[in-house]
Amino acid sequence: MDMEFLRRAPGRPSKLGVLAAAFHPPTRAHLALARAALLLVNEVVFVLPRVFPHKRYEEVALQDRVRMVLAATAGEPQFSVAVSEGGLFIEIAEECKTAYGPEVEIWFLCGRDAAERVVNWDYGEPGAFARQLKTYGLLVAPRRGRYEPPPEYRERIRPLPLDRDYDEVSSTAVREAIRTGRPWEHLVPATIVEEVRRLYGGRPEKTSAQ
Repeated sequence: MDMEFLRRAPGRPSKLGVLAAAFHPPTRAHLALARAALLLVNEVVFVLPRVFPHKRYEEVALQDRVRMVLAATAGEPQFSVAVSEGGLFIEIAEECKTAYGPEVEIWFLCGRDAAERVVNWDYGEPGAFARQLKTYGLLVAPRRGRYEPPPEYRERIRPLPLDRDYDEVSSTAVREAIRTGRPWEHLVPATIVEEVRRLYGGRPEKTSAQ
């Protein structure tokens, strides 16, 4: 399986951060995760899987979500954007190894809720996740609390500090705010506000003069 790059940062990183998500739509929290990770890795690649193992996205097409990620990350020289064939972290990690070389150190970026889902996912056989951690590690940001990994995983699952609280910033929160007519523009990067409005139907935010 080969990863398709829409934008690729120059150079060859020794430590690669991977932010894999549907980006439905991209949010300020996504960018905060990636920027925080640059203290620990050389490059962050935003990965949009063509197919997820546990979700389906039919409302907004992949090419529209790719376009939003490209706009949200424009001007960030250490950010790459790619589409993966696989949806599981191990599948994405293997595609990254093919694209970046077998020696690259891979760290997936996620919040506490996503980390719990990945660690507790049923991979079909005992010890499967522990074996996966030989291929990649997790950098986990706090989200409604800090994640405490099982003791045996602590070398491969590490905290990712953020400089502010992003608990209420998520793609789900954006879609729910749009659906209920509440302000949402502050949750997404300014560069994609109009595109989010066009794709998701959010009304323009009222000003005091209106």
